Order: sequence, then structure tokens, then C-alpha cells
Amino acid sequence: MAVYKRTYHGYDGPLTPAWSRFLVLPRYTLEEMRKNRLLTIFLMVSFVWPLVATLVIYINHNLNVLKLIGIRANPVISIDSSFFLTFLGFQSMMAFLVTALGGPALVSPDLLNNALPLYLARPFSRAEYVLGKASVLFLLLSVMTWIPGLWLFLLEGYWSGVSWMWDNQRIAGGLFFGSWVWILVLTMLALALSAWVRLKHTSAGMIAIVFFVAAGLGEAINRLLHTRWGHLINISHLVGSVWVNLFDTPGRRGSGAVFFRLAVGEQLPIWTCWMALLGICGLCLYLLWLKIRGVEEVK
Repeated sequence: MAVYKRTYHGYDGPLTPAWSRFLVLPRYTLEEMRKNRLLTIFLMVSFVWPLVATLVIYINHNLNVLKLIGIRANPVISIDSSFFLTFLGFQSMMAFLVTALGGPALVSPDLLNNALPLYLARPFSRAEYVLGKASVLFLLLSVMTWIPGLWLFLLEGYWSGVSWMWDNQRIAGGLFFGSWVWILVLTMLALALSAWVRLKHTSAGMIAIVFFVAAGLGEAINRLLHTRWGHLINISHLVGSVWVNLFDTPGRRGSGAVFFRLAVGEQLPIWTCWMALLGICGLCLYLLWLKIRGVEEVK
């Protein structure tokens, strides 16, 4: 409008609460991810195993179905910590694939298009930016891991009774906290690699390389030095050890989850596994913090 008309004025409508302003980032990021067909397919496939597990629990407690398929009135599969650890192991691999597909597109486009100054020029802090981007993976991976896991736990508790839930409450804790350990590790790695490796396809490959190269390097250290401390850089080993401890499955101590197998006798003290995972997340956060800034000095 022409300035001389003097009809313009500042915005005086309702303001978004300061605590929820970061939610604008996941809203638009999820909309962009929805256009990725391959990512959508993997998300849909990730619900197949929870449906199968739900069917198994239902059949276990339905005598008519057991008789129909010619099985005695005994459980088809024992619903115990190993069952839920298997479930979490499979879902964790699906979460890894979803992270590899969706994670690289979180930060790299903003850096490539020099959009960070536009974000941070508004009442929007760097911490809120990181939290907004991380909340996208928090949501997607939660829907794939601990949410269906706790649903299965409640379903089994519904048919087995409150006493079963009370006796196996550690399973619920293992599902929740074990899932969040995996979610935090994947999210921090994805954000850090997305910030430093700006090409999306390269960043997706780097996530896999970090896991497999670190595992191979750790195994080489163990063989050359006749030690077990090389596992400190093997993320799969660390997560598997933490999961086994959370689920309290001494019979599977040293075997980890289904996709995180550990050699018996090479276990590390559990506190070192926790410290190593915290160190990995802290390093990723530091690397991310170096890149997330309103201005960039170019030499």
C-alpha cells in the first residue's frame, strides 16, 4: 500500500505462547516428509509387526481360536521379557531406516538455503530450533517403538490380569526407557550429520556408516589388543547392553536384543555403556551447536 495513505498499523492480534513457538517447525517439517513416498511406505510397514504381535497375544488367550487351528489350550508363544525384547529389536531396525530416510532433510536444507538467519532473527532461540527439529523424530520414532510396545503390554495385562502387570512392571519400564535411549541416539546422530553433511543422500549413508564402521573398528581393537573395551565405540553393543539390563533378562545377558547380538563374555560394565551413550549424544549436540548459528564466518 502507498505510505502516504497512513492506513497501516502494527499487528495487535493474539500472540503464540512463547513455550509453544518451536512447534511450528515440526508442523511444516512433517508436511514435507509426507511427500516422501519411500518414507511413508517404511512407516506403514513398521506397523506390521505390532499387528502380528497383537494377533499372537489374542490367539494365546482365545481357546476357540486355539482349538480351531488344532492346538491345545496352551500358549502358542510365551509372552515374557524375551517377547517384548524381540519386538523392540525389530521395531528399532525400522526406526533406524526411517531415521536414515527422514533425518538428513531436517537441518541441511536450512543450511544450504541460508535460512537459519531468518529463523533466529525472530523470537526463536537456537535451543528451540534444535528442539523443534528433534521433535519430528521424537514423534515418528515414538509411534514405532514405545507406544505400540506399551499397547501390547497393556493388552497382555488385560487378559492375564493385574497381577501379571505388577509382576512384569519392569517390562513396561524397559520398553519406555529402552525406546527413548534408541530414539535419542538416532535423533542426535541424524541432526548432527544433517548439519555437517549437507547433501541429503550422503547424510543418509553416513548414518549407516557410523554404525557399521564403528562396530568394525571396535571389533578390530578387541582382536588386536585382546580386550573388550573396543565395544565402547560400538553403538549397537552399547544399546543392546542397556536394553538387556533394563529388561532384566539374565538368561540373555550378553545376547542383547534380536538385532543387537553381543558375544557372551564380552559384556562391558553397564555404567560404562550409559556413559558412552551420553558421551555420543553430547558430542553430537556439540557438533550441532557449532553449526546452528545466525551468522556464518566464511574465510
